[in-house]
Amino acid sequence: MKTNIDIILERYENVGRDNLIPLLQEIQEKEGYISEEAIVKTGKKLNLPTSKIYGVATFYNQFRFEPIGKYHIQVCRGTACHVLGSATVLQELESMLKIKAGQTTRDGLFSIEVVACIGACGLAPVISINGEFYANVTSEKIKEIIEYYRSKEMNHE
Repeated sequence: MKTNIDIILERYENVGRDNLIPLLQEIQEKEGYISEEAIVKTGKKLNLPTSKIYGVATFYNQFRFEPIGKYHIQVCRGTACHVLGSATVLQELESMLKIKAGQTTRDGLFSIEVVACIGACGLAPVISINGEFYANVTSEKIKEIIEYYRSKEMNHE
């Protein structure tokens, strides 16, 4: 049975190392992250060592090596958000969820990603969960937001 990775790689005929980043982007878009399997198969396709593929992928912060959570939390660290307390928001999230930015909770429910700017400076500090924005976030508000998603999960919504 063909995987998403196999299907993506088959579409690229006679490709070289200059196609590495677009290939990784497409794999991540489909899979949600870059797996070890994806690195190995891409290496075979492009005739590149896996160390080279991993080196390129780790250089760019757009690539993830773990699946993201069902509720993917993006914390804006742009200038406006930084000035208005996004570092505290990030610390509170990491403390509550017992993970660091770039990680996913063991139950697969939550993941945290730090982003340079969400583009909602007037709402600072702002976070996004699966594309839904939360404005003027405080430590108290973070607790309410996370509890909302946990209760949503408990009620199978």
